[in-house]
Amino acid sequence: MAKKSDYIAVFDSGVGGISVLRQLLQVLPNERYLYFGDSINAPYGTRPEKEVEQLTLAAAEMLMGRGVKALVVACNTATAAAIELLRQTYPDEII
Repeated sequence: MAKKSDYIAVFDSGVGGISVLRQLLQVLPNERYLYFGDSINAPYGTRPEKEVEQLTLAAAEMLMGRGVKALVVACNTATAAAIELLRQTYPDEII
């Protein structure tokens, strides 16, 4: 079970998710945040769907291991390719 002190993680394939993080900071300023931009593998949009799924699952696994109470997928490609897989993999988490 997530603790109040756990992070809200924001994941993107690059730096575009920073605007999502900025908005979250305005709406929920008392939360702790963890941002991961996978710039090494960016852009995701040019990759096959299976590869995007693998990259997204790897990012989620890394973030979940850091004490995350919610995961915000700020990457449109990752959302389209893998959001249902993430929800199946982490059925008790907020994604």
